[in-house]
Amino acid sequence: MVKFIATDMDGTLLNNNDEINPEFFDIFKKLRKNGVIFAAASGRQYYNLLKKFEKVKDDMMFIAENGTFVVYKGKELVANPLKREITDNLIDIGNNIEDAYLVVCGKKSAYIKSKDEKFVKEVAKYYERYKIVSDFNNINDDILKVTLCDFKGSEKNSYKYFSKYKDKLQVTVSGEIWLDITAKGVNKGVAMDKIKETLNINYDEVMVFGDYLNDLELMKSGYYSYAMENAHKDLKKVARFIAKSNNENGVVEKIKEVLNL
Repeated sequence: MVKFIATDMDGTLLNNNDEINPEFFDIFKKLRKNGVIFAAASGRQYYNLLKKFEKVKDDMMFIAENGTFVVYKGKELVANPLKREITDNLIDIGNNIEDAYLVVCGKKSAYIKSKDEKFVKEVAKYYERYKIVSDFNNINDDILKVTLCDFKGSEKNSYKYFSKYKDKLQVTVSGEIWLDITAKGVNKGVAMDKIKETLNINYDEVMVFGDYLNDLELMKSGYYSYAMENAHKDLKKVARFIAKSNNENGVVEKIKEVLNL
């Protein structure tokens, strides 16, 4: 019996037009009626997720910023910020990567320095609250994540600058142009383990969906693990099952099928 469902957003629940299929909200009502908890597990900012799920935000869980910040019914369950000296070091490195732009992700807001139009447009997709600052060192916030928007490709370009820190930090390619860095051992899967423990939910009662490398640990957190048809090849190797693509409403279709909704 499935008691908990967690899904990634981009490339998973959302189609390529950044939309949630309207059918989802009908299925959500049925899930709640059956006592199933639904969570959005994303690299996106908490406030961005709140806006996406405005209709049902009070009845679901948010696993935001790649598992660094978890909120359920307005109550904070998990918060794992980076140490400030580590953040400063990451910023120093990121500032010197060509065609890559830094996003410093705090609990209260995201912070950027560049006003490059292409970059700001990308930031606005995933961060409902963001501020343009002149100096990252003056940020007064808990830093959950340091992110790079890399127009040369995160997997082939910016990742190589941070790969040597993998023994000390969680360095994750989370999209074609996105690289996320969080505290060591902090990811969607670890957040899920905490949630299962808190809510007394078992591994075989969990269903998860994802499409990219920041979903690797998420796939290991539940028996019903689905990589989307459009997923990264390495994620498909880890997932137990495959769902239709994000543009074919794959998440909702699989939930209907497995839970007989």
